[in-house]
Amino acid sequence: MDVTAALPTFVITLREGVEAALVVGIVLACLAKAQRQTLNRWVYLGVVAGLVGSVMIGVALGSGLQQLQQVLPSLQSIINPLLNVLFGAVAIIMLSWMLLWMTRQARSLKGELEGTVQSALQDSQTAGWSLFSLVCIAVLREGFETVLFVFTNVEASAAAAVGAFGGLLGATLLGLVLFRWGVRINLRQFFQVMGLLLLLIVGGLVVSVFKNLDAALAAISQLDSQTVDLCFAQTSCVLGPLVWDTSALLPEQQFPGIVLKTLLGYRDHLYLVQLMAYIGFWFSVGGSYFRSLSPLPSGKPSPSQP
Repeated sequence: MDVTAALPTFVITLREGVEAALVVGIVLACLAKAQRQTLNRWVYLGVVAGLVGSVMIGVALGSGLQQLQQVLPSLQSIINPLLNVLFGAVAIIMLSWMLLWMTRQARSLKGELEGTVQSALQDSQTAGWSLFSLVCIAVLREGFETVLFVFTNVEASAAAAVGAFGGLLGATLLGLVLFRWGVRINLRQFFQVMGLLLLLIVGGLVVSVFKNLDAALAAISQLDSQTVDLCFAQTSCVLGPLVWDTSALLPEQQFPGIVLKTLLGYRDHLYLVQLMAYIGFWFSVGGSYFRSLSPLPSGKPSPSQP
């Protein structure tokens, strides 16, 4: 198994897992402050249910893909890249949206969660289920994003699953360090670094989506000879002319090119449309992310401040 294929999923799972760990830690802290630790079991059940739900989603997707491959074995050259395009596009949208949303809500997250927990505790009969639902949804949301990323490349699912397990383990340890042992960590800097890595990974995913789309159209062109003329010198169907070719200098399938590919989105063959999409992604999503990092104007306290 190629370890480098697990690196992007490790980074994503670690970041998403830490977000879920923060939610769980804040909820447990609120229960301790209210002296309602008897409800802790509902929080832990919510964590387990969220993890089980994420695994079930992954199993269902994997089973569906396997059945699809068995039903249409002759069309695998078309189906696989099309599936990669579908999962890749959804993963780009989900990861980008959650990155921007979480960055903007970070200042008020603690206050909002504390308010939600306090509201749940007012009704003793439904408090447990309310806490269970809150935690389960938080964990399931982060797990669903990881599952989507795992299936952006059907062939690398095994390596991606290993990376997901490592990221989940790292997030769990970090959560224990923060809330059980009281070690202070600059979470703002942590999420800024992880956010930048996530942007680089998703930017590379944008490049891959267009490559898979081109591969699918190239496979379709083999079925219909009239569409072959759409390709540029039979090397690209929708990507336009080749911008650069660094395969001789820094091949993407060999070290260190493979590490740059998995973490930074490097490609030794890059076409014009891929380059334009990559730049557009950084201008839109990247620009929004960096603007959201700017501090609030002086005199305007954040929503979490009293």
